Amino acid sequence: MHDYSPNHHLDPRAPLVLDTRDLPRRPGALRAVRRSVPAPEDLGLELIGVPQGADLDLDLRLESVSEGVLVSGTITAPVKGECGRCLRPIGDTLTVPIQELYAYEHSTTDETTEEDEVGRLQGDLFDLEPALRDGVVLALPANPLCREDCPGLCPECGVHWDELPADHSHRQVDPRWAALSNLNDPIDQAPTEQARAARGPDHEEN
Repeated sequence: MHDYSPNHHLDPRAPLVLDTRDLPRRPGALRAVRRSVPAPEDLGLELIGVPQGADLDLDLRLESVSEGVLVSGTITAPVKGECGRCLRPIGDTLTVPIQELYAYEHSTTDETTEEDEVGRLQGDLFDLEPALRDGVVLALPANPLCREDCPGLCPECGVHWDELPADHSHRQVDPRWAALSNLNDPIDQAPTEQARAARGPDHEEN
């Protein structure tokens, strides 16, 4: 649910505060808004989000309805983060759909809805940021991946599995068992020079 606070005074200079002064309060009246504004801080999730100050491309339609102004359209922004498995950097473009009603002051929505349920116009102004934040959170993955089959990191050394040989292992062999593994090695049947000397020159090999 959006965080609409009726006690929060809107600043007309804020990038995501829009002015409807040029939109007639006659149902059916339309106005298009296309502009780029800087992204606010903390727009996203822990591992991925829209960098503060990045361009938000607004492509909106403002329509007068009986209870207020219906805002619909899209907001497009770059997103950056890191893979949830291997921590490699991720970059992408996100398009968030927007459809919000911003009610006129003293409209019937005051009686039919809760204060934080519907956006409110303050004079001719409304704040698009709460709706944008909700849209971004819903659109972004909680565990972003650089690719679907990312193998992640070796839990022992922290190196990406893609960069390690297929037989990479940190398994430690108990020295008490190491000698047993040598029993599987082929035994050299050829006599050594020392063995021949011990037998003497008269000994004949079969």
